[in-house]
Amino acid sequence: MDLGLKNKIALVLASSKGLGFACAKSFYNEGASVVICSRSEDNLKTAKEKIESEVELSKEMDNTIYPIVADLMSEDQIYNLIDKVVSKFGRIDILVHNAGGPPSGPIDKISSEEWTDSIDLNLRSFIRIARLLIPLMKKQQYGRIVAITSVSVKQPLENLVLSNTTRLGVVGFAKTIANEHAKDNILVNVVCPGPNLTDRMKELINKTVNDTGKSEAEVQKAWTDQIPLGRLGKPEELASLVVFLASEKASYITGTVIQVDGGFVKGPF
Repeated sequence: MDLGLKNKIALVLASSKGLGFACAKSFYNEGASVVICSRSEDNLKTAKEKIESEVELSKEMDNTIYPIVADLMSEDQIYNLIDKVVSKFGRIDILVHNAGGPPSGPIDKISSEEWTDSIDLNLRSFIRIARLLIPLMKKQQYGRIVAITSVSVKQPLENLVLSNTTRLGVVGFAKTIANEHAKDNILVNVVCPGPNLTDRMKELINKTVNDTGKSEAEVQKAWTDQIPLGRLGKPEELASLVVFLASEKASYITGTVIQVDGGFVKGPF
């Protein structure tokens, strides 16, 4: 299926590893030029080489992977990131907002600094980058924005109060700009990954092991027992939805919040 992404310019945040990497790879495979970003130059170099070596493109494709070092907690670095992308390509068609998961812990164990950092990383970074991008997309009369959050926006997760709280703010902002800018052909959607076997999930499992004394197998089983499909997700499974929502095949979808979780969320919405 041709998703109509050839020659599009996609900016995928926090994309040197995990879900962001899977999304960047999928966009590149569809013929889009992809800007990847991370705080680590070494991780970006490795990600670029890995994507280019793993994706086989036909000869008529001339898309590229363009790495930029950026810390999403810095407003100045976000501005610099957008400036570099526009200087390189002249436009940005697609934004995938992705940010690292905040620390785990119950409410009474979360410090004021951790609250501030989580809000800056997960919520304010999205607001800041969207405020820069929307005028560009309005001028183009075209834009696709996909925010990666978590199933915690639909079903709060134990010991993840920061994620439960700040990611709901992302949903509220995304729904608002979807409503306000549909007339400008800017489509905005949210995807909610369930438990995926990424570095983030490994960190959560290891922390639970350390906190409870349970074995790694026991902790992982506690997660998979909650999933009707009986397994953790694969990053490329989430990436398939993200790429579809950014494609021409999803031209009448905006303002949605869709989980990719193997049935983990038990509620009706």
